Amino acid sequence: MALPVSLRAVRGLLKEVRASDEKPLVVGGARELAAVLRKELARGAAPGAVRSGDDPQGAAVYVHVVAGTDPDEPALKRARRGRVPIVAVSMTDDDVPYVLATDVVRVGAGEGFPLDAIARVIARRLGEEGAPLAARVPVLRGAVCERLVALFARRNAVVAAAVFVPGADLPVLTLNELRLLLRIEQAYGLEPDPRQRAPELLATFGVGLGLRAVARELLDLVPVAGWAVKGAVAYAGTRALGEAAIRRLEGRVPGGHG
Repeated sequence: MALPVSLRAVRGLLKEVRASDEKPLVVGGARELAAVLRKELARGAAPGAVRSGDDPQGAAVYVHVVAGTDPDEPALKRARRGRVPIVAVSMTDDDVPYVLATDVVRVGAGEGFPLDAIARVIARRLGEEGAPLAARVPVLRGAVCERLVALFARRNAVVAAAVFVPGADLPVLTLNELRLLLRIEQAYGLEPDPRQRAPELLATFGVGLGLRAVARELLDLVPVAGWAVKGAVAYAGTRALGEAAIRRLEGRVPGGHG
C-alpha cells in the first residue's frame, strides 16, 4: 500500500523542523519587575534561553513589563521595527503603544505575574514557531503544545471540508499531522531524527488512513452534509493525535510542562 505522502516530503519536513532557530525570549521594561518576571520564566530553562534587556533584536519574542505611565516606547519601537513579536505585561489599564490589545496581559494591584496567561499569549503570538522556544523554556511548553494542537486541528478541518475530490486531501492532512507531531516533540526537546522518530511517523500514517476510513463510513450515513462530516472528523482526529502525543511525552521527558 502506498504511503499517503512521499518520503521526499517527509525528509523536507524533518529538515525544516531541524533548521528552526533557537532564539531567546527577552524580558524588558520596568527594571525591577522585569527582573522578577525573567526569573520566573527562566525556571528550568536552558542557559541563555531567557535574557533581560531592552534590546529585543534577534529575539523569538519580547516580553515588556509596564509599571507606570511611561511604557518605555523606544524599546517597544525597536521591537516593532525589528519585527519581533511583542507581548506586554501591564500593571495599568492604559493602552500600550505598538502592542495589540489582545497581546497585553493585565496584572491587578498586589497580584503576582500570571505565568499561565502570559504563556498562552506568547504561544498564540508565536504559533508553530513557539516549539523551538518551548524546548528551551519549559514554562511555555504546556501553552505552546495546546496552541499547536488547536492550530493544526483547525487547519485540517478547513482542508478536509474544502477539498471535494475523494482522497485528494489525504496527503495534506497527513503532512499536517506529521508536522504537528514533530513540533510537539520539538517542544519537548526531542531531535527530529528520522531513525528515532520512525515509529511515531509510521503510526501517524496509520492514523491518517484510519481517519479517512471513518470519514468514508460517515459519509455513507450523512451524504448531504459531507463537508461538515469530513471537517469534524479531521478536527477531532488531529486533536486526538496531538493530545495523545502530549500525554506520551509527559511520561517520557523530564520536566514535562515545567
